[in-house]
Amino acid sequence: MSDPYDLEGKVVLVTGASRGVGAAIAVAAAAKGAKVACAARSTKASPKSVPGTLEETVEAVKSAGGEALAVPTDLSRPEDIEAMVAAPVQAWGRLDVVVNNAAVTFIGDLDIPMKRYNLIMDINLTAPVLTTRAAVPHMRAVGRGRILSLSSQAAVRPVPGLMAYGMSKLALERMTTDLARQLYPHRIAVNCFRIDIPVASEGTLANMGDVDLTNWEPTSVPADGIMWMLEQPDDYSGQCESMWNLRHRENIMPSLAEEEHFEKPPLEFINGLYDLDTENVFDRGAKSPQG
Repeated sequence: MSDPYDLEGKVVLVTGASRGVGAAIAVAAAAKGAKVACAARSTKASPKSVPGTLEETVEAVKSAGGEALAVPTDLSRPEDIEAMVAAPVQAWGRLDVVVNNAAVTFIGDLDIPMKRYNLIMDINLTAPVLTTRAAVPHMRAVGRGRILSLSSQAAVRPVPGLMAYGMSKLALERMTTDLARQLYPHRIAVNCFRIDIPVASEGTLANMGDVDLTNWEPTSVPADGIMWMLEQPDDYSGQCESMWNLRHRENIMPSLAEEEHFEKPPLEFINGLYDLDTENVFDRGAKSPQG
């Protein structure tokens, strides 16, 4: 097994970094000594309906003693993705780590408008593929790297109203295992972090209405787990980790919720007729923007 991966001095690109888990990842990576390129659509000049901007994240990184770069990016545009990957290389001369965090959610199942379905797939799945393709040559140039994508419990169990979102996340997990095999010879570890404990991010809350947040974790908790995954040796690759399982197996990510969430989520893909009585918990037709 190779040495652990040290983030000190590395250049990390985080998508969807204007808010929520993405912003928390950026701050956590900076605290490890990394330089962080923060990519998202939401800026002070062009804010979105959900709170959070790139500038706010960059300021948070700097306040934590780190160095950050704002990279305004629309992940539905392939040309923006090319420019996004190039930006940290131009600024700092290298790219070591990519965190595919950005996602978009529109509520709907089989009846979802195809325009919205296509946008979900473009941002949640195609953008990580294109980002990885553009980033890998830079990682090979420095001799080592890390790619980590964020998934959801919707990947393994049907959640009413989130069919397309769940499909995109399951495909992202499948991409992870295949890329791990392809990139292992280049010392590039590829992993996936599945959020299956309630996390109070701005994007999720925008769709949830009045929800009891007693046992919801702040975004810093999954960010800690993601740092743990990035720092593992090269042989730790192709892993699609459940946040719940990782917490209990490795004794990391201690709960910061008022009341810890103890319910064990499904850890494997659900077959058959699952939970037919579950209602759609989303009370709005809004979306969770890519950040």
